[in-house]
Amino acid sequence: MKKLHVERLGLRGEGIARHGDGRVFVPYALPGETVMAEVEGDQARLVEIVEPSPQRIAPFCPHYARCGGCAVQALAPEAYADWKRGLVVTALRNAGLSLEVAPLVDAHGAGRRRVAFHARMEKGRARVGFMAARSHEIVEIESCPLLASVLAGALPAARTLAQVLAARGKPLDLAFTATLEGMDVDLRGPGPLEEHETSALIEAAAAHDLARLSNHGRLVALRRPPLVQIGPARVPVPPGCFLQATEEGEEAIAARVLEATKAAKRVADLFCGVGAFALRLAQRARVSAYDSAAEAVDAMLAGARGAAGLKPLAGAARDLFERPLSARELAPFDAVVFDPPRAGALAQASEIARSQVPTVVAVSCSAQSFARDAAILLNGGYSLSPIEPIDQFRHAPHVEIVAVFSRRNGQKRPKRALLG
Repeated sequence: MKKLHVERLGLRGEGIARHGDGRVFVPYALPGETVMAEVEGDQARLVEIVEPSPQRIAPFCPHYARCGGCAVQALAPEAYADWKRGLVVTALRNAGLSLEVAPLVDAHGAGRRRVAFHARMEKGRARVGFMAARSHEIVEIESCPLLASVLAGALPAARTLAQVLAARGKPLDLAFTATLEGMDVDLRGPGPLEEHETSALIEAAAAHDLARLSNHGRLVALRRPPLVQIGPARVPVPPGCFLQATEEGEEAIAARVLEATKAAKRVADLFCGVGAFALRLAQRARVSAYDSAAEAVDAMLAGARGAAGLKPLAGAARDLFERPLSARELAPFDAVVFDPPRAGALAQASEIARSQVPTVVAVSCSAQSFARDAAILLNGGYSLSPIEPIDQFRHAPHVEIVAVFSRRNGQKRPKRALLG
């Protein structure tokens, strides 16, 4: 047992303390606290808080400090907002960028509309919940207060579905999505199903009133086609498709995208998914949308067909990592929006930097890859308005970013963009 003084919070929301000649990470400890902890290598398990931080508040979830779903739940709101904004500031600084970052925007709203539970099988019994911090151990939970009300029945449904497949002994993930028609569930990990398993899963879907149940995208049971509302359109979402974590988060990001592109007549939406931005943009501009997932593009176009008053919206499946839109292909557009996966958009950002598109809106879920892509655009002659961090992953070390880049014809690289 060691007594440690916690200096700061790390990128994963863990307290960081000095121990010997190195650092040790203490989940659930806060800056300024003195704690007793069991230390093994650079990891520690919090045992006792000897001197609590004045910023420590009571957590609202009984599973906190066991379940790894929330990293920072005992930190007062103002300090929490500073830490989360600081994640973006630190990533930019580490990339050599000195840029203005606005205050954190809270976009938790009615709660998370997507959640993935993990199931592990022990002696024919399915244990369902979230993983503990820095561990593959399953922490079984009864409920999660961060979820939207549509997902109130998600955990009971997950336990029933996992128990059907418990005899296989395989690890299982269960991805739940809240839709207008109820819960949509995609199983991941079981492999091809036996006939008796399919029958039992169909019964479970009916018992828990699931809209749809799929096995890694392959339909098992369809009771109601799952739809989500995106701007003016109702979109039939593919199994397990990407959506912003909260409805309010999507609205907050989309509002900033629409404001930045309000003068554009032709917009390219890159990494468009099921059309979170494209369907809204098409209310006033011609839109060309691209994504590597053909089923997502098809869903977006199906939603567009059922929406009235949209301007032309074209969609195509294209791998923008391997085949980004070139500077020449980007020439007709007044604005570009890109929202890549966590890895960022290295190749596409390089082509945008070579283009003369007047307005570029970057949306990112990774401060590190955003910093890299932003540096490319800045070095290509773009200027940048204050970066806006948006928090739709409350109490988790994830933050969404929206940034607007602008170019005037002939604009050169800003002299003060880079520190190093």
